[in-house]
Amino acid sequence: MGVTVFHGGAIRIDGVTPDPARLVVVDGVIAPAGFAVPPDAESVDLKGGLLLPAFGEGHAHPLLAGRERVGPELRDARTVKDVAARVRAWAETSDAPWLVGGSYDATIAAGGRFDAAWLDEVDRPVVLHAWDYHTAWVNSAALRAAGVDAFTRDPALGRILRRPDGTPLGTLVERPAIDLVLSHAPQPNLSADVDALVWAGEHLAAHGITWVQEAWTELQDVPAWRAAALSGRLVVDADIALRADPDRWPAQLDELRQAADELSDVPGLTCRTVKFFVDGILENHTAHLLECYHDAHTRGLPNWAPDRLVDAVTACDAAGFDVHLHAIGDAAIRAALDAAAGIRESLRRGRRLTIAHAQLIDPADLPRLADLDVTICFQPQWALEDAVMTDLTLPRLGPRRELQYRMHSARRAGARLSFGSDWPVAAPDVLAGIRTAISRQDAAGRPSGGWQPEERITVDEAIDAATSGVAWQAGDQGHRGALRPGMVADLVWLDRDIRAMDPTGMTDIGVRGTWRRGIRTFGSPVTPTAEPERRPDRLVYVTD
Repeated sequence: MGVTVFHGGAIRIDGVTPDPARLVVVDGVIAPAGFAVPPDAESVDLKGGLLLPAFGEGHAHPLLAGRERVGPELRDARTVKDVAARVRAWAETSDAPWLVGGSYDATIAAGGRFDAAWLDEVDRPVVLHAWDYHTAWVNSAALRAAGVDAFTRDPALGRILRRPDGTPLGTLVERPAIDLVLSHAPQPNLSADVDALVWAGEHLAAHGITWVQEAWTELQDVPAWRAAALSGRLVVDADIALRADPDRWPAQLDELRQAADELSDVPGLTCRTVKFFVDGILENHTAHLLECYHDAHTRGLPNWAPDRLVDAVTACDAAGFDVHLHAIGDAAIRAALDAAAGIRESLRRGRRLTIAHAQLIDPADLPRLADLDVTICFQPQWALEDAVMTDLTLPRLGPRRELQYRMHSARRAGARLSFGSDWPVAAPDVLAGIRTAISRQDAAGRPSGGWQPEERITVDEAIDAATSGVAWQAGDQGHRGALRPGMVADLVWLDRDIRAMDPTGMTDIGVRGTWRRGIRTFGSPVTPTAEPERRPDRLVYVTD
């Protein structure tokens, strides 16, 4: 019998139960109070820190994050010339027939319009993802290899940005347009993808995370997840959300059921969720709005007609799947709520429906949240008045700018909150997300008083969103998300008690240890062997 005793610090059970003096774990499970500790039990001195239920990651893309490590670091490139130089250097050291990488800052070219010619010194096809993963920059060789030219029509749910003469510029918007080119590239290597997932799992563990919602999986990616989990090297548990393709629905549903069945016997891995991209993003005018954009005569590019979305979500419910809906614009969020209404009785019986991002909620839709029993997975690191917000987002919204990331309003209206980072868009830094959620300020304390301070939430509400809220989203609320007796010993040890701190002092809180099912996955004596994270701590830009 393996027994571990945690003591010498603060221990948060569930935000309601008083902190105990110690916590005992027996064979990966929280022991009841009064458990007789044997003399050979392992002892962990918390050194005045805080022990919490381990964090959950309600919306991330670990495989994409791991794949980004293959190419050059582009996030900190401040000019097009800098990006091009790094890609040229990459080409000199790689013999790959296609160079596929990411992710670049979409703000460094006017209007987000990137020219293929700027990458044409490389004589092979190049495809670079923007950090939103809704946009790609390709060179002329890639366009030629894919046969994309002036006569190629825009796909129904994507856009090919063009020059005045109609020829493709080199910027592709939304996945159907990107896939016109990317579908011609070689498929990722299974072994490399397994290594990418192992690295991603270690990185998540270093941030105190033991469970992740992989929020976008294509069928061809399922073998990598299966192999990574079966290798015993994956140190996080994961649920795989398979993407519903509007071009192949409803015939695709049988394939999704089959993929889920193939993963049913893999320890630490589930495949019980279907992912819907209801719309795109505000920054490239593809998020679906109730009214036209402030700076463009369009309401966006919805991927699903509202009635079709209702039917598809109902079919997923009947097939036994939970549903995860990307919805950015207010029209997309209304469509997501209409779909939730279609399975209201199933939600009351335990089905999970999560609306991710929920950037722009119309006031008329807030009262619907309680009745529908949905979870809203916010990305709190985005709720800031930074350069992306001021330069890209606010001009798109005009007077509706105050309706963004309404965490307090959604909670007050009855929604359950969970948190995610959308990694690799933002680092999976849960503590940075908690700090932002309770302050609506950046790490330097700007702006004074917080951006839209009425939408701040309390530190306990933020901790709940990152722990029990994600556990509910995962369907694990009886097993994870709190430290009550009989629950799984998923734990994170912080070096200080964030409940008693001013947010401005939370910029250097450290994770000293992470345990999954009572087994240490981060911190001495177990530490990640992978390379350190290359991304900035916070990259606020909307994505999938």
